[in-house]
This record gives sequence, structure tokens and C-alpha cells, in this order.
Amino acid sequence: MYMSGRLGTSIRVLMAGAAVWLAAGTVFAQTTGNAQSADDVAEQRRKVIRSVADSLKDKKHAVPTGVPKNWKPARTPWGDPDVAGVYSNSDEAGIPFERPAEFEGRRLEDISADELAKLRQTRREATIENAVRQQAQPNPQLFWWETLNAQNSRAWLVVDPADGKVPPQMPEAQQRAAARAEARRLSGRTGGNADSYEDRSLYDQCISRGLPGSMMPAIYGSSYQIHQGPGYVAIRYEMIHETRVIPLDSRPHVGKSIRMYMGDARGHWEGDTLVVETTNFKDQTAYRGSDGATLRLIERFKPIGPNTLEWSVTSNDPSTWARPWTFAMNLTKQDQSQQPFEYACHEGNYGLRNILSAARAGDREAEAAAKQGK
Repeated sequence: MYMSGRLGTSIRVLMAGAAVWLAAGTVFAQTTGNAQSADDVAEQRRKVIRSVADSLKDKKHAVPTGVPKNWKPARTPWGDPDVAGVYSNSDEAGIPFERPAEFEGRRLEDISADELAKLRQTRREATIENAVRQQAQPNPQLFWWETLNAQNSRAWLVVDPADGKVPPQMPEAQQRAAARAEARRLSGRTGGNADSYEDRSLYDQCISRGLPGSMMPAIYGSSYQIHQGPGYVAIRYEMIHETRVIPLDSRPHVGKSIRMYMGDARGHWEGDTLVVETTNFKDQTAYRGSDGATLRLIERFKPIGPNTLEWSVTSNDPSTWARPWTFAMNLTKQDQSQQPFEYACHEGNYGLRNILSAARAGDREAEAAAKQGK
């Protein structure tokens, strides 16, 4: 279903550590074929995965980092701040969305550099262990390892309110959620059953991840490209092959009757920061069950270094949350070789067909067993 996106991620990691990958393939083949204890197999796999991680880490550390003194973002020939380029969110993989219980009573700015460094190491170890578990599966996903050395920029993502928590939902939003659940119950399609492609998410159908999901870390497809021209900015997303074209000329939003999966975006500059307001969402993609007709998402793309944009998103929907709230994360600039790969999902969407055909096969087996009195 998502093979092109996954293949792109695979190529990125293979290019970074091909020699270690060859060794990894040999060891995984040996551990699969030899009679060893489960603990021995897991330990060999752990060593190989750690070798891959260390190899990629060494390569990453060879790239200059830091912000030069008195640094200012470059300008385009027409005078706008230059934010164009290829970016990745791989370094933000593994960050909790809301403040973890262990930091109760603290704010993001209270987390010291030493604490954040320890968090990064703890999360790295957890990612490695998850990769070890993945290799025990029948179809190990070796190419999901590009986040092994994620250099998280923060302890959690929600920056406002200061408690790091998404504000409570309004009664109206709770009623909408209950109505959706009741409609599904009455349809008989509960418990994850899928009688049609329409019972699967838009993500499963390769139609859209919506906003802001399209730019948030997932298991793969972490590349994005920002293009600039006079009066416009465009953003290409690797996963689900979507492109947003954002006018900067102060034109009004389209009429309320026009609703889109990615909404209707309008942008402007506030100093060096690109500010994008998006409205007119379809309810199917309205963020966190909000009302697509009243939701406003305010994105800010703020250059904070030669290779880093801070991307923040403010969700404002008075029919859903008690107050507006914001999360933020960093996008790291990559070289041109890391451009988004073709996703090609609809062109070869076997996954969705297989999901439904496998479910029907399960139905037939259950029916046959019931007839035999089992």
C-alpha cells in the first residue's frame, strides 16, 4: 500500500550506512537459520542495530551544526525570507505530544540541557529495542531505522498552555464524538470491521493525512520540500503525495461552502516568520474531531538557524476546545539528495484490497466453523 514511501526511507538509510546494512543482512539471516535461544538471537540483532545506529550517528555528527553569531536568514531575489529547501522531522520522532507525568508541575523551559540529553538517550534505547522486536516479525521492516538517533528538540510538544496539556473539549465537541460513535454502532461496523473501503480512514485510502498530521512524525515518509516564488509558498509532503499552494497576497479565504481535505491556506510574513492560516476543512480531516467549518489552524515557520525551522501550530475552534492551544517541533534542513520520494500509493494500492479480502476470508472461515459446530 505504501511501498514507494517506505522504499524512499529505505534508500535514505542504505545510503548512509550501506556496509553496516550488508552485515546486518548476514547476521539476521544467520539468526533466523541457526538454532539459538531467543535471548541469543535478540542480543545479536541488538548489536547489529546498534552498529547501524552508531554508523548513522557518526555520519550525522560530521555535518556542521550550531547557529553562527548574528545569523540572519537569507533573502530571496524578491526580498522575502528564504525558507525554501528540503526538510525532515526525523529528529522529532519519539517526543510525547503532551507533558509526561514525570514532569508534573514543570514547564518546557524548566527542562535543562542535561535532562534533555538524558531523555534523548533513553528514547534512543527504546527505539533500538523496538527495532529488535520488529526483526522478530515475519516481515521485518529494516528500513524504519532513520529515527534511531533522533535528536529531539524538546521534552514534549504542547507549548501552550504552559501545563503542556491539550485543553478540555467543549460539550458540543463531546456530543459530536458521541454522535459519530452511535452512527457507527447502528451501522453494525464496530470493533474495527471494514465492509468497504469507505470504512477505512482517509490515510488508509491514500487520500490525505490532513493538517497538521501531514507534517508530523510517522513511521516513515519524513521528508518535505518548501518551494518559494513571488507571492506564493508551496509545501510538498512525502507521505500521501500532497502539495499545498499558499498565496501571500492577502486575498480572502474561499466561501464557507467550499471545504477541502487540507483546508484553504493563506500566508503572510511577520518579520522572518512565515505565518499560514488555514480554514475550510472537511469534517473528515478536521483535527482531533474538531468542527471543520469553524476550525482555524495557524502555522508558524520560524527560521532559528541555517538548517532549522521551528514549526508551530495553533488550533483554534471555540466549538471544540475551551481555548486555543499550540504545539511546536523543529524541521531540519537536508541536502537536495533527500527530496521527497514519489509515494505512488493509489497507483499500486494493494494494501487496502488485501485488508478487505483478508477480512472476508476470515468471515468465511468463521461461518464455516459455525456450521460445523466448532
